[in-house]
Parts: sequence; C-alpha cells; structure tokens
Amino acid sequence: MHASTSLVRLSAALCLAAGTAKAYTLTDTFDKTNFFDDWTFFTAADPTGGFVESCGVQHAGVYLGVDHTTMNPTGGRDSVRVTSNKAYNHGLFIADLAHMPDSECGVWPAFWTVGPNWPAAGEIDIIEGVNDATTDSATLHTSSGCTMQSTGSLASSILTTGDCNSGTGCGMTTVDSSNYGTGFNAGGGGVYAMEWTSTAINVYFFPRAAGIPSDITSGSPNPANWTKPIAAFSGSGCDIDQHFMNHNLVFDTTFCGQWAGEVWGANSKCSALASTCNAYVAGNPTAFASSYWLINSVKVYQASAAKRDAPVAKRSLTAAQQHTSAKKGITFNG
Repeated sequence: MHASTSLVRLSAALCLAAGTAKAYTLTDTFDKTNFFDDWTFFTAADPTGGFVESCGVQHAGVYLGVDHTTMNPTGGRDSVRVTSNKAYNHGLFIADLAHMPDSECGVWPAFWTVGPNWPAAGEIDIIEGVNDATTDSATLHTSSGCTMQSTGSLASSILTTGDCNSGTGCGMTTVDSSNYGTGFNAGGGGVYAMEWTSTAINVYFFPRAAGIPSDITSGSPNPANWTKPIAAFSGSGCDIDQHFMNHNLVFDTTFCGQWAGEVWGANSKCSALASTCNAYVAGNPTAFASSYWLINSVKVYQASAAKRDAPVAKRSLTAAQQHTSAKKGITFNG
C-alpha cells in the first residue's frame, strides 16, 4: 500500500511536470502605441524603396500596406519591410494579426526573423507564401551543417527537405487554409507563435474563429498546453545555438523576385493574367489593395531563468539587411 501510494504521488508529479512549460516572462510588446518607434523601415536602394505613406495606425492595429494606385511605377511597385530594433536569442514570439496580404498573384509576404551575415546566423520564416498560395510554409535557413527533423509537428505538415542549407532551406508545408492569405483574413485572422530554444524551433497557429488559447490572452503563455505545432524543427543534426543567433523580427511584403517570379510560369492562374510576374504587378495596382498587414500586437517572452534568452543589444540594421538572396522582388518598401 505504501509503495502504491508513492507511485501515485510520483505519477502525479510527472504529470504536473509534463503540463508545465518553462516560465515565460513578457519582455517586449509592440503595438499601435509604439510600433513605429521600435521598428525601422528598410530603406536601402536594394531591395526596398521606402514608401512610408503606405503605413500607419488603422483602427486598433498597425497597418503596413503597399502602393495600389500607381500604374507602371518606375523601378517597381512600392511595398514595405520593417525590422525590429531589438535582436533576440531564444524566446517565445507571439504575433496577433487581424489581416495579412491576400492570396494574390505577384505577392510575396512574410513574417520572419533573421541574424547577421546571412545565412550564418540563420533565418526563421514563420509566415511565408507566394502568389495565390492558400497555406503557410514555415522554413529555416542557415549555414551548412544543420539538418532538421519534424518530430512533433502536425501529421498533415510535410517536411520537404531536412537540409537547412539547401537552396530552399528546410521547410514544412501545411494544409490549413485558415493559416494564410485570403483564408486567414476570411476567418478574422489569428495568432502565430514561434518558440525558439536550444533544442527546437516550433511554429504554432491559432485561428481566431476557433479561439485563441486562454493562456495567450491572459498573458501567461504555456506551449506545453497547446495543440501540436504546424511546424516543429529539431534533431541531433543541428546545433541550434551555433546556427541561429541575434535575430531581428521582420515583416515584409514584396513582389515577384526569386520565388513568386520564378514560379510564375508554372502557375496556370497567374500566368494567364500576364506573361511575367513583373508585368502583372506593374500594370494592375488595384489588385493589391488587400496586400496589407494589420498587426494587433507582437509580444516577446523570454524564459525567466535563462540568461541567454534575454534580448541582445540593439545592433546595426545593416547586419540584418545583409540577407538579400531570398527576399528580392520587383519592388519593396520600407
């Protein structure tokens, strides 16, 4: 009887431990009250053009839009890319989004994090897709010597390649049409969360229509209580701390370029609209009226007892902007 009681107590303790994630403490909140103070517009000649008038506060959120009025703009259509002034190592990053760019031919939107000297310090693409895509693709990029497995992901998510130094990175495709573009917007948006530790990088999505976990809305997020991530990257083939470090957060909307433009001809819907992606984007400004982000908030949580999880000192955006190989298009903005 005594042994049985001990086993029961041990079992209860193990269950409690399994349901308790490391304690996370809120360190930064970016919303309409401070977003444009704490994020910097990318204004370099290449790849962005700097069209600040397309951005501002709208209703309860931060609006990041593109030029949708100019016919055949010289040099390409102005869009937007903003980068957080702070850089981070590890953490729980939670973005509450009311709207993202619609699934429109020519568009290439993304919410991602990136370190200096790309790809050496890595890149984590939380939200990304091109043209009329209906679902999110989550991808990691870094230097050679990093391969990932997808253990723990939703069964429906597919790891296309495990080599994070391949041309496309190690990416996972998803199947839920409420997690991206037009479908995301039709459902009133939702919440994306990315948890980054020394052992795993996980991306979660919660559609607003289905309900956001109460621990997120209460400000005490606990990933151990959540459903499986739409993308889970881990495994002994990658030392995460050596391949991912000092990341700034980035929102951007770009056009065409090395992904949306390259696959244009293989997309029957888009290629029927114009012979090239650039031609379509330049000649159809009104098609991009819904190519905007409406951000309720981005919150950053750090593990309370982990010194390495603290934000690193603000660093020059020039380092973050060295990532040019994958985010180029007909135009961008800043």
